[in-house]
Amino acid sequence: MLPVLSVLLLLLSPAVAWIPVSDWESGSVSSSVGEAGQCICHVYLPDTTFPADRVQQMQEMVGYEGKLEVYLKELKDLTVRVSVLEGSSESYIKLDFELLRIELREFEALVSQLKHSLNSSSPIFDSLHTEILNMTNIVNQLESYDQSNLLLIRYEFAKLQKKLKECQEENDIIEPDIGNCNHTGILSISKPVVIQLNAHLSPSYQYGGWGKDSKPLRGYESMYFYGAYNTPAATAFNLYSDYDKLILRSAFKTHSLSSSWRATGNNYIVHGNAVYYQHNSPFSMTKLNLTSSAFDYRVIPAASARFSYSYSADQNLDFSADEIGLWVMYASEESKGKMVLAKINEKSFGIENEWKTGVFKEVAGNAFMACGVMYVTRSVDLSNEEIFYAFDTKTGEEKQLSIPFQKFQQAYSNLHYNPTDQKLYMYNNGYYVTYNVKFDKE
Repeated sequence: MLPVLSVLLLLLSPAVAWIPVSDWESGSVSSSVGEAGQCICHVYLPDTTFPADRVQQMQEMVGYEGKLEVYLKELKDLTVRVSVLEGSSESYIKLDFELLRIELREFEALVSQLKHSLNSSSPIFDSLHTEILNMTNIVNQLESYDQSNLLLIRYEFAKLQKKLKECQEENDIIEPDIGNCNHTGILSISKPVVIQLNAHLSPSYQYGGWGKDSKPLRGYESMYFYGAYNTPAATAFNLYSDYDKLILRSAFKTHSLSSSWRATGNNYIVHGNAVYYQHNSPFSMTKLNLTSSAFDYRVIPAASARFSYSYSADQNLDFSADEIGLWVMYASEESKGKMVLAKINEKSFGIENEWKTGVFKEVAGNAFMACGVMYVTRSVDLSNEEIFYAFDTKTGEEKQLSIPFQKFQQAYSNLHYNPTDQKLYMYNNGYYVTYNVKFDKE
């Protein structure tokens, strides 16, 4: 019985969507995929084994990364704990039930802290607090249960663990091989994960960008950046120490741009503790050091301010970073509107190499770099996008592709790949959206 309680506590956390069931079937396990692409598994145990009717429907609150990995780790730990419990009824009562009570008290404190942080009187928090009290009563009741049920519980958890692994494999939820390019390119893009509306709490801020530093300084690995505006011009960048602060909209620093350093376009990124963005007077690529607040710029003579992406005006210089380094993409009069890819020397802040491609910039929705390959997207319809073109800087080879992925809303203004977690970060009509990138290892 004890492992069931621990998993239920995990399922009650704000990060997980719990889907209610109308009845409980004896000893059955099922799995499904939620709307946001998350894996959801259910274990139905008979009433004689566990008082399942005590568990009520919970609502999804905030999504956190790594949910499935947490489940699997907890299940492995629970299997070991069940083995220990089978061996000694005394330790079963005195040790594990007491530890479970401690976990319940910690969870209760966490709910109170979250309620205070969000300054919310939502009935969800009251429901959570009630569930914690119910679970405490269940723990007390379970002390009188017969240990003969432990074998059944252990069997049910083994089936649940197997289902979770199958769900993980079916939905390509695998541990990314961070920093390596031992693959032949992108194989697929996951379903979108919509984090939340922007920090301005307004969909009118349809232009902007967000994400993580693609080459973070030590101690800033968890930092996020965000900037959004109601025009393509960028006026400020906000920094958040970690994911929780981003969700709570609590920035530790805001860099406001004066009129002389005002950014245009929204295809900016943070790389090596600096924001790289487009500046129009003069038309150039600009670098803002996030520690010293110092500015620098470089003119690219061939780059033209006439060619933009299809979703928005002024998207002329598009910055990207990958496992290879820092890049900028643009079109020129000489290339007649076709995209030019340039490698940026980070030390000199100059262009060290250029490649002319065969794709017209104005037909593209956006573009990004991954492992030295430029991937270009375009709209398929109102809700779907596709990667349709790739250019490999190592071989000079270009390919026509068809790698579809879903858009949250029709238009987006910023899309970039981050090599530190192999995710795509999209700013889509006011919302933060992410995608997992799966590479072809074969």
